[in-house]
Amino acid sequence: MNVEQLRADTPAVGQLIHFNNAGAALMPAPVIDAMTRHIQLEANLGGYEAAGQQSAQVDTVYGAIARLINAQPEEIAVIENATRAWDMAFYSLPLKPGQVVLTSTTEYAGNYIPYLQLKQQRGIEIRVIPNDERGQVSLSALKGMLDDDRVALISLPVIATNGGPVQPIEQIGALARAAGVLFLLDACQGVGQMPIDVQKIGCHMLTATSRKYLRGPRGMGFLYVERSLCQQLEPVFLDLHAASLQTAHAFTIRPDARRFENWECNVAAKLGLGAAVVYALAQGIEPMWRRIQHLADYLRQRLADIPGVTPQDLGAVKSGIVTFTHCGGSVAQVQQWLASQDKRINVSTSTFRSTLLDMQHRDLLEVSRASLHAYNTEAEIDTMIAALRRLPQQ
Repeated sequence: MNVEQLRADTPAVGQLIHFNNAGAALMPAPVIDAMTRHIQLEANLGGYEAAGQQSAQVDTVYGAIARLINAQPEEIAVIENATRAWDMAFYSLPLKPGQVVLTSTTEYAGNYIPYLQLKQQRGIEIRVIPNDERGQVSLSALKGMLDDDRVALISLPVIATNGGPVQPIEQIGALARAAGVLFLLDACQGVGQMPIDVQKIGCHMLTATSRKYLRGPRGMGFLYVERSLCQQLEPVFLDLHAASLQTAHAFTIRPDARRFENWECNVAAKLGLGAAVVYALAQGIEPMWRRIQHLADYLRQRLADIPGVTPQDLGAVKSGIVTFTHCGGSVAQVQQWLASQDKRINVSTSTFRSTLLDMQHRDLLEVSRASLHAYNTEAEIDTMIAALRRLPQQ
């Protein structure tokens, strides 16, 4: 891993320490260049004309994403954000009254709310898979729950927004396939951080965002739908991109995953996403994952040495998202204090509102969240630790 090159490609690292990569990572120069070139082209040529000129380049985005997750380009839809991508997949599933959705305690509130909505609208049932002793999905419990033939879907995040374990997604996928149950994987915090291979995982659908560990722009995400499933699902929204009007009384839906897209999109951001994927592939996902885990382990060790600070991460495999509590201050005070340093340190916060089930289970209201990427350094971590030691006590 050429960390010096990663940092040279990241203009902002000289001005701040960015430990909010699980929120929105710092974009590398190739992503910034791809976007600004297209914006300038739109300014000089016109939006439609610029899109037409770059249509071949836009098409390469699908192939790049497919390579990233070991899929086929026709199984990829590029959608304005990961939430909408997830919604397009979930709401298109023909879930019926009495059918069961299985999820994890680490499910994101933005996904859990739609479960509740379909519980009210269609009469589906929601069941939460218990955790094992390490705080991740219990595979033995899941296997038993899959004996109920009313289970139609497993849907959960590979990594929770508030940290927690890297879920055993390949084993979950194998159990889902054996039971004939669909598996929808929220990979927002995984794609770009760790190797994600849909063939090994066995998921039927996957969603991800551009702005987190992929280091792309905000307002862009993608959806993977397995080819054999794609044509069985009718999107909840259609337009003249997703479908074609054949007569005054008939239309046809396109056969590939782009049936989940719509015609209007941010072309500059789409090209930025493509550039981010190409950049990540060039650096190597495996070495980035190893470095991120090394940095996160180093941070957890340093945090444990600070009186009053408690690391809050669980799981046999942990990610680059490091969460902790500080008995001397609220998460807002910690965030503000770190941001006020001579060299600004960006961290985030996570409250029970985003991961209610997990936070209630662990009796937590909020945690501080420091999420590291491969371009971060041990020296940056040391600077944060020193600042935390100076945190004024409430």
